[in-house]
Amino acid sequence: MVALSRSDLVGSRFDTEGLRERCTLVEADLTDAEDVRRALGEHEVTKVFHLGAQTQVGDAYRSPLVTWESNIRGTYMLLEAVRGHDPGTEVVVASSDKAYGAHEELPYREEFALQPSYPYDVSKAATDMIARSYAATYDMPVAVTRLANVYGPGDVNWARVIPDTARALIRGERPVIRSDGTPERDYIYVDDAADAYLAVAGSLDDPAQRGRAWNAGSGEPLSVIEIVRRLIEISGRELEPDIQGTGVPHGEIDRQYLDPSAIREQLGWTPKWDLETGLRATWDWYERTLS
Repeated sequence: MVALSRSDLVGSRFDTEGLRERCTLVEADLTDAEDVRRALGEHEVTKVFHLGAQTQVGDAYRSPLVTWESNIRGTYMLLEAVRGHDPGTEVVVASSDKAYGAHEELPYREEFALQPSYPYDVSKAATDMIARSYAATYDMPVAVTRLANVYGPGDVNWARVIPDTARALIRGERPVIRSDGTPERDYIYVDDAADAYLAVAGSLDDPAQRGRAWNAGSGEPLSVIEIVRRLIEISGRELEPDIQGTGVPHGEIDRQYLDPSAIREQLGWTPKWDLETGLRATWDWYERTLS
């Protein structure tokens, strides 16, 4: 397995959990097509999972240029590098449920229009369309995943609700909710997300599946307050959430969840982890790591 790295990973999870030994790390910038082409050629890569991105809605709101450089430029530079290296290389590109934007009708289905409004959502919709355009224009084996909110062990991005809640509980602090707690999201455990990527990659041998987008999620909307309360219950802490927000934060979408029927019926993917089991495994990791 070859992974791109822009910085020294000493002290990161790659070191602490032995992942470095299982990967070949290549110093490269995703926005530099020559860097990426060199990595593809030197390591004879035949399959690419493009997950490199700026992943935070709040960061995108504050710094749209950085987000667009990373998410949009990073995508077309990667695909150009692949086209120059070997256009037969299979590529799975990570889009997001955010690419759909706000819709009155839910759950999202793959045939829905992409109608994003905010910087992060726009960056993922652009990524999505660019990827599918390479399949349509150059007959490249490219497909797109539109995943729900991924959670699980190892996530130390404290801007996300589950890591931030777990860290607060371990510290004995009330978890902070920055909305009124009502926004609804779809959640998918990290192992199920990985299986979805692999299922989509496996479909690319069939030319008819190239250029497609696939939803992967639970199909069940859960409010922020419900997720936080479930994690509190699992932790055994007697704490109440600290609701600091009112309404939906600017730049966020009120309700989002996916219809995963297509990937289930056509590729045989279905989540193996229910929310209770996934949250317990996630809490165990944070408790073990942060205590």
